[in-house]
Amino acid sequence: MDKHDAGAGAGAREQARALTLVRDHTVYACVMGSRAFGLATDASDTDRRGVYLAPTPLYWRFEKPPTHVEGPREEEFSWELERFCALALRANPNILECLHSPLVERLTPVGEELLSLRGAFLSRHAHTTFSRYAAAQRAKLRTDVRVHGAPRWKHAMHLLRLLESCRDLLRTGELSIDVGERREGLLAVKRGEVPWAEVEVRMSRLEAQSQAALTTSPLPADPDLPRIEDFLVRTRRASAG
Repeated sequence: MDKHDAGAGAGAREQARALTLVRDHTVYACVMGSRAFGLATDASDTDRRGVYLAPTPLYWRFEKPPTHVEGPREEEFSWELERFCALALRANPNILECLHSPLVERLTPVGEELLSLRGAFLSRHAHTTFSRYAAAQRAKLRTDVRVHGAPRWKHAMHLLRLLESCRDLLRTGELSIDVGERREGLLAVKRGEVPWAEVEVRMSRLEAQSQAALTTSPLPADPDLPRIEDFLVRTRRASAG
């Protein structure tokens, strides 16, 4: 066996171990994307996201468990619990929304406690992270317009949805990801039926509304780190057996 074959074999074994974590130790799994947002059409994919709890004894080895795993199904991605919590504490938009999916496919007692802590992750930091993410996506859309004459309309629709979600989170202190009655208006953007100039005006208006909501937001300044850390430590101890 040459070095290439040995490396490929090691990689395959590592991937198999990673997928075993997803298969045997997932504590929370849900559907995200358009299906969770209420924007699905007949052509929509099914995006799955999950959280697995790597058994504590695996951390006693030199080679640590992976912080995330892709697969085994298409459009499926999972995070190890600690990594997931760390990202949520930083108000990562994708992670926070994952905690609020209405389409839950798997839920263990650990997953139930994780979902019960959804509010502990929320803070005014969301304004910064959501806004930065939105600014980066908006810059990409403007590049598309400049180079190709039009944006990727699906991405424009999802950016509007994200900006609306951010504004409402800051106003109410609660995160809701289902677009509800805004569905048809957003799908019109996806179909390219709304001029780009009008979409940009809507984006700018939503950004201004989020900024205005920040000063009176019911959200705390910071997430509840002690509460989340207590949950993680207790969970790790229980997993140690």
